[in-house]
Amino acid sequence: MYYFHLFLFLGVQNLLSEKVDQMMEWSSRRSVIRMNGDKFRRFVKAPPRNYSVIVMFTALQPQRQCSVCRQANEEYQVLANSWRYSSAFSNKLFFTVVDYDEGADVFQQVTIFNSHIATETCYHVIHFHLTFFLAFQIRVFRPPNYSGTIALALLVSLVGGLLYLRRNNLEFIYNKTGWAMAALCVVFAMTSGQMWNHIRGPPYAHKNPQNGQVSHFVLISP
Repeated sequence: MYYFHLFLFLGVQNLLSEKVDQMMEWSSRRSVIRMNGDKFRRFVKAPPRNYSVIVMFTALQPQRQCSVCRQANEEYQVLANSWRYSSAFSNKLFFTVVDYDEGADVFQQVTIFNSHIATETCYHVIHFHLTFFLAFQIRVFRPPNYSGTIALALLVSLVGGLLYLRRNNLEFIYNKTGWAMAALCVVFAMTSGQMWNHIRGPPYAHKNPQNGQVSHFVLISP
């Protein structure tokens, strides 16, 4: 009986080691591991498992026409990359995604939690579970965005070029009508809904009033 339990224990340990090694190999290739039904049942649901898994359920195929899913996936990638390249990264936590077209049967097997799309909101939802239950912490690192700097440089170059070409005739600078039109454009821009969204930072999509769902995240711990 002792040898039977020993062999059983060694078999479980070997199986667990194989699963962890496979998850680490996938994680080394990409921060978010894509799962289908078979992979989900083997590496997420089936024992033994001494690691935790965050699963995002989505529909990214073009025929699904889910723009919210694409936005959520981009933010989820930011969160997963923050964990993958942090000093706290280990084989105890993995980020995965299940696309409806690759694992429709999985959607019926789990309990879905709701969250908004913004990374910070996803962070707070996941951070609560990780800190309270698993003692993990993730600090979000966003890749630098140079679009604002590039746009400002292009605008300065355009204005500078225009002034250079018109250097012998700068009377348009004193045109009251032109300044009035520019002032109206600034006023309309500052009172627009886009500026309100930029200041308030509301979610890209609101909750469904019938079921309260926006996007789906599941934290599965061992």
